[in-house]
Amino acid sequence: MDKLKPVLMIFVVVAVIYAAVKLIPPYYNDWQFQDYIESEARIDTYNTKPEADIRKDVMKAARENSIPITDDKLDVQRGNGTLYIGTKYTVHVDLPGYPVDLQFNPSTKNTNPVVR
Repeated sequence: MDKLKPVLMIFVVVAVIYAAVKLIPPYYNDWQFQDYIESEARIDTYNTKPEADIRKDVMKAARENSIPITDDKLDVQRGNGTLYIGTKYTVHVDLPGYPVDLQFNPSTKNTNPVVR
């Protein structure tokens, strides 16, 4: 039994590292994308950039961050001094014996307090 404990511990450590390598990148990419759309909403609330250009810039950021969305799943709405950017997507991660679908819903809404 004494010889089995170290082998079992090594197996557990390797399994945790493997799962982290598979699971952390989608969360990190979502965090980066969320940060980008929040920044974009803050900046574009105060200018006259058209929705089509905002959509194009956000889709570019999505591709750069490996976010699996299409243009029709991206919601960009501007009106009354408010800008909303949001989407929903799923990332499939294959872990041995346990496939996982991670659900993400990055969104932000920014309002220009001067415009009423």
